[in-house]
Amino acid sequence: MQESTDRFARHAVEATFDDLGPREISALKTFLLDTIGVGVAGSSGAGVQGLIDTAKGWGDGEEATVWVTGECVPAPAAAVVNAYQIHCLEYDCVHEPAVLHPMATLLGAVLPYAERRTQRGSPVSGKDLLVALAVGIDFATLIGEAATGPIRFFRPATAGGLGAAAALARLEGMDVTGVKDTLGAMYAQTSGTLQPHLEGSPMVGLQIGFNARGAISAVDLAGAGFGGAHDVIDGRYGYLVMFEDNRFNLDLVWPKLGREWQVTQLAHKPFPSGRLTHGIVHALMRLFEDHNLKGQDIAKITAHVPPLVYRLVGRPDIPEPAPNYAKLCLPYVAGAWLARGQVDVPEFRSEAVLRDPEIHDYASRVKVIQDDNPDENAMGLQRFTFDLTNGRRKEIVIDKVYGHPDAPLSAAENEAKFRRCVGFGRRTLSSDRMDEIIAAVEHVEDLVDISALARLTVVA
Repeated sequence: MQESTDRFARHAVEATFDDLGPREISALKTFLLDTIGVGVAGSSGAGVQGLIDTAKGWGDGEEATVWVTGECVPAPAAAVVNAYQIHCLEYDCVHEPAVLHPMATLLGAVLPYAERRTQRGSPVSGKDLLVALAVGIDFATLIGEAATGPIRFFRPATAGGLGAAAALARLEGMDVTGVKDTLGAMYAQTSGTLQPHLEGSPMVGLQIGFNARGAISAVDLAGAGFGGAHDVIDGRYGYLVMFEDNRFNLDLVWPKLGREWQVTQLAHKPFPSGRLTHGIVHALMRLFEDHNLKGQDIAKITAHVPPLVYRLVGRPDIPEPAPNYAKLCLPYVAGAWLARGQVDVPEFRSEAVLRDPEIHDYASRVKVIQDDNPDENAMGLQRFTFDLTNGRRKEIVIDKVYGHPDAPLSAAENEAKFRRCVGFGRRTLSSDRMDEIIAAVEHVEDLVDISALARLTVVA
């Protein structure tokens, strides 16, 4: 009993900075910068000011910083707001095999926790941050990857919260029992359904915030001596049994635990839409580049996609979609690219764009068909057939979608995305401040106190 939780807990306790090679450290820095960038962009997301005003009522204390606007609130409240900002634009990185965005819940919890630690005279160093992020990513993604059935709950929130809790327990210096107590307290709070995802509700991002807050509460409770349930991974009522419908195989992931750091398997989000919509954009980019076409040359698009893609983003286009619905609608995303030549934050921000008849005309030309891929969690292969107005037909097959670790953004593209995201923020960070953040992340292992990272996002 508890063997699975013990193995994950020992990984959290025993991992050291020296275990991380140059490849892992480079990936951690890449996605740390990326996550800060999309979090700054998310400060202009739907409902953020209302969320901040609400969070101010969740207790007294000035422990942690709301990114960009700079309000000081209790650490759990900051975790809700910042994690929501990271995910609300659908721009944060993803682990494709796990179907999971690990960094939103993780960094949303870790930085407020670190700020509170600084106030209490025990700052978190940059090296400790990198190890904690690596551990948290491993924990969340390997649990997600062990699931073999179709996704039933919103894993970035559910498994993501367990990863954040493991990272905080690591930072708190807990032993194996302490880590398990923290995980037990987190599991007692774990939440997140796919219904907001289906309906396009902003609650989908708030679920990530709820679990980031839960991770801080969990490490506090464990530190206060509250014992948590320990068999939370595959116990009779554990996570994989209850949340994943008892369809899992941990033997798939044990060879990776402690040997293959999952941060190296993260995929970028080049576009602020559901990762499962990126295949059609990648295919259109290739089609137009190879054949010198324009939007008006497209008569019909047929997308043959795996069951996961069909279920989560194969939804029909509607005339007046909410931003979150549009981001998770493959026909709308394709229509936006065809009509506007890009898919970025502006394509999902204003009602005028969301109702643009040209976008919806192009979206009406897209048909999504589920293929016979037996893997319920696969994102590829995706096959796209393009019928042109001149009567010709072109076909493009996408295996590794742009942003995948085998088709990654370059360092220059990652920095360009960061600067572009910062420009979408609610307040404008100066070019000098962007340079400061980039430099701080590049040399993060030298930081004595990582709470500076949160403060660097603030515009006076």
